[in-house]
Amino acid sequence: MEALFAVTLGLLTASGVYLLLRGRTFPVVLGLTLLSYAVNLFLFAMGRLAGEAAVLGRDVQYADPVPQALVLTAIVIGFAMTAFVVVLALRGVAELGSDHVDGRPEQESAP
Repeated sequence: MEALFAVTLGLLTASGVYLLLRGRTFPVVLGLTLLSYAVNLFLFAMGRLAGEAAVLGRDVQYADPVPQALVLTAIVIGFAMTAFVVVLALRGVAELGSDHVDGRPEQESAP
């Protein structure tokens, strides 16, 4: 279980970084979203991957609720951040006429 989880986190992080380094705004937004998913899963794993459900009256180790609260907060903040970046990208396209992150359209290479 831990190996699968580590591979999943690695793939999400690598895909997010790859998309962040692209030249267009939409892949950058997707890269930020994938990175936020990876961070959320990492925070959730800090509270233990496997465990019993929190039922009162049983003598078991419970999962830590603090990472779960952090993940819920991070989901809300990530959604707001994504909405803000999308609005910035749309305004950049409207003002500059291009969705390139530098603001410059791609130049055709001369032969």
